[in-house]
Amino acid sequence: MAEQNLNGRLFMIVDELVRRGVTLEQARREFEKQFIVASLKTNRGNFCRSAKSLGVHRNTLRNKVSDLGIIVEDYELPGRRPARRKLAPPSDT
Repeated sequence: MAEQNLNGRLFMIVDELVRRGVTLEQARREFEKQFIVASLKTNRGNFCRSAKSLGVHRNTLRNKVSDLGIIVEDYELPGRRPARRKLAPPSDT
């Protein structure tokens, strides 16, 4: 029953997009972007967990995020460990 409801909602969205003249490429990009953003939000910005839930390699996810112009910092929730950054060696001045 839930699958029929999902298919019905999807049909209505697709029908509206077609009526508005949205191209398949525009719809695909936006759907992919929203799907990735939802996964990143669910996984608190963690690429490894998001990639696993999406069924892609983490490097593939990083490439898609870059290609789609997703700003990852917007989806990192409070409480997440900050990214590890290499410190520059101390200068001898």
